[in-house]
Amino acid sequence: MIMSSKICVKVPASTANLGPGFDCLGMALNLYAWLEMELADRTEIKLYGEHMAGVPTDKSNLVYTVAQQVFTKAGLSEQELKISMYSEIPLTRGLGSSASAIVGGLAAANALIEQPFSQDELFQIATAIEKHPDNVGASLFGGIVAAMWDGKRAYHVRIEPHEHLEVLVVIPEYELSTKHARSVLPEEVPMGDAIYNLSHSSVLVAALSAGRLDLLAEAMQDRLHQPYRAALVPGMSHILELAPKHGALGVALSGAGPTMLAFVDARSEEKGKLETFFKETLQEAGIEATTMWLAPAPKGVELLTLDSETGTFIDRFKGETRA
Repeated sequence: MIMSSKICVKVPASTANLGPGFDCLGMALNLYAWLEMELADRTEIKLYGEHMAGVPTDKSNLVYTVAQQVFTKAGLSEQELKISMYSEIPLTRGLGSSASAIVGGLAAANALIEQPFSQDELFQIATAIEKHPDNVGASLFGGIVAAMWDGKRAYHVRIEPHEHLEVLVVIPEYELSTKHARSVLPEEVPMGDAIYNLSHSSVLVAALSAGRLDLLAEAMQDRLHQPYRAALVPGMSHILELAPKHGALGVALSGAGPTMLAFVDARSEEKGKLETFFKETLQEAGIEATTMWLAPAPKGVELLTLDSETGTFIDRFKGETRA
């Protein structure tokens, strides 16, 4: 099997659930991680950027381990790799940092061995690793993804985001692990709550597909996970209730949190008002937070062309990074 010398990929962040679509709805966001991978005599992993602090640089690194799964599936032995990675995506904040690493590692390793696996095959591997398809589906395919997984096979439908859909993300200055955020969820829920979420997530998918932005505020309501996670994010209940009155089309916890997001019409004149509402609400709850205006990322993971071997890893994409 012929192998390429060096591969560079760009992977978008993602937000999952979008309110009621627990573990089945995701959206790619234009916040990115860049990953370069090549074969080496000895494994070397270099990480760049403030969000990479604490990430392993040995063979326990997630990118390295998922790359080996690709090689194994292709019938190859373990490969020594040189990996460089820079990410704008904060860790354990509900913006799909682990999903971006999984998708980036799979896509880069696949490209390194001349792409024997299709996007769908990579989707199957990624979902089996992550145990749910929403974040990995969004980072892999881009746009909005409705997905399902039965424990053996994952399926997805991609939805093109509305041209005027914009996303305000509010990132509290503390981490919240997915494991901890899932630990507060009940094993069983009332039938009424299950029906409520089925109806709301169904209308949400239909509204996103049809461009019915007017339905988002109601369709993004949830009873399966956000009420139970509210205690983990001070000010969250207040924000979920009142953000639509301050200019949000709809509002939700991003993934397992603690990041929250609001969908906004990019043409709205209330964007400043909404951002102020988020900041002041969290400040009153004693939480420092960073706000960021993002857009749905239309593309999923991309294989970048390396025009020249000159320059450092950072030099290859520094013009694209956020200031």
